[in-house]
Amino acid sequence: MKTNWQTKKLGEVCDFVRGPFGGSLTKSIFKKDGYAVYEQQHAIYNQFDNSRYFIDEKKFKEMERFELKSGDLIMSCSGTMGKIAIAPKNIKKGIINQALLKLTPSKQISNEFLKLWMQSKGFQDSLKKISKGVAIKNVASVKILKQIKIPLPSLSEQHRIVKILDEVFEKIEKAKENAGKNLQNTKELFESYLQSVFANPGKDWEEKSLGDVCDLYQGIAINAKTKHALVKKSNLPLLRIKDLKNNTEEQYIDPNNYPKNALVNESDIIYTRTGSLGLVFRGRKGILHNNSFKIVPKSVLTKDYLFIWLQNPIFKSKILDLAGRVAQPDITHAIFKIQKIDIPSIPEQKSIVAKLDALSAETKKLEAIYKQKIADLEELKKSVLKKAFNGEL
Repeated sequence: MKTNWQTKKLGEVCDFVRGPFGGSLTKSIFKKDGYAVYEQQHAIYNQFDNSRYFIDEKKFKEMERFELKSGDLIMSCSGTMGKIAIAPKNIKKGIINQALLKLTPSKQISNEFLKLWMQSKGFQDSLKKISKGVAIKNVASVKILKQIKIPLPSLSEQHRIVKILDEVFEKIEKAKENAGKNLQNTKELFESYLQSVFANPGKDWEEKSLGDVCDLYQGIAINAKTKHALVKKSNLPLLRIKDLKNNTEEQYIDPNNYPKNALVNESDIIYTRTGSLGLVFRGRKGILHNNSFKIVPKSVLTKDYLFIWLQNPIFKSKILDLAGRVAQPDITHAIFKIQKIDIPSIPEQKSIVAKLDALSAETKKLEAIYKQKIADLEELKKSVLKKAFNGEL
């Protein structure tokens, strides 16, 4: 840090107001319109236009201490902790709720400088260290937060730093946006090609019902009658949808006590039938949970071809429509079995799979490049912030 910079306690450069006790703002007092109640979402998404809750003038006057004014900073204090936003000009009159902290900067410090410093790794790391909670983190008390030290250059230097950071961050965000678009385009390229393959079947392809060309096997339902099959540890993990999605193991099945048809090996195809409907997996060994089924193709189908065909966007969309686009969609064996599949010869199936595998490998390489670029840009942002508050800009 530069020698002509001061070091101050956060409580010396801004006023703190923690949101009101939760019991002060119950749903029974909310109105359809009136004075806005600002929540964590406003800090997390840095937007102040949309409010879900409102109070009347009488309640607002009772809670005037918690009023959010233009130029104030708000910080999220629970769960998604440490997100910062500045209340804009012409903000709708209102108050903060219990999950927010309001900071009103003194004349010594620019609110933009304060926001950027609070977004820096140094402050965010300090916040995590002093915060409480295991499952859901809660920010430390105001008394503790006020003791955190902040580097404080002159106001003119603060404005200079903010200007430089704004220009650098604008370029970084533009680069991230472009990388994000390229990443999305890469994903869409594979899906588009996949769709084109199955949208235009060859003249010699046969149309069959899925039930005629493959068998379905249901996973195990864990309930009062079957919970005895769960053990602390075994070589057979219970494969729930979240385990398949996250590649995790949390529960295990007794290897001497399970329905044999619920066993899946690495080459088997798994299809999710409820909730996160229509996801297709391979490469796991374990006991399938009831929310998925195992699909075993007959001799006219290769596993590789069926695995790819089940992922094609046309089929996925149809299944979602049949299941109903609701919070908990579900597809039965009977409905699944009557769906049609176009089947080329075995040699052509292998040829299609080889082409799609090659394209998939290329797109995954590109995806990895763009994901890494986005991660590198985030690290660059952190590095620039660190330099700024070390006086190195």
